[in-house]
Amino acid sequence: MGKHILVPGPINSSLIAEYLDRLSVNKSAGAHSVFLGQIRNDKIDDRTVEAIEYSAYDDMVEKEAARIKEIIKTAFSDVQDVVIIHSTGIVRSGELSLFVMVTAGHRDHATRACRQTLEMIKESYPVWKKELFDDDSHQWK
Repeated sequence: MGKHILVPGPINSSLIAEYLDRLSVNKSAGAHSVFLGQIRNDKIDDRTVEAIEYSAYDDMVEKEAARIKEIIKTAFSDVQDVVIIHSTGIVRSGELSLFVMVTAGHRDHATRACRQTLEMIKESYPVWKKELFDDDSHQWK
């Protein structure tokens, strides 16, 4: 199954289920570490975040995802696969905008590699977000 890198709108449970349903195919894997990023309804200066609008540089996302996956697989020899799915467009509070799953032979590498993948996404992924507030204002983050 090909890896979706960017999906329009929130990440839905059926997309996640597609990946989870295929886990038993890999019989050498002993661990899958999953991270789900959800939009919070933060309060900022008496305004509430209702949604985040994500924009991305598609070609760079693909290259950056490949770079992150290569670094993770090199740093953690037991890692067999890294899935990164990020939303574009508007995602409302309570909805999911990021799905990361790392597959490895053992849990230690799966969990540590998942954490490092998240840090690398936060640091260098070419996806930008605009917080949309309940008073119809916004701010780039």
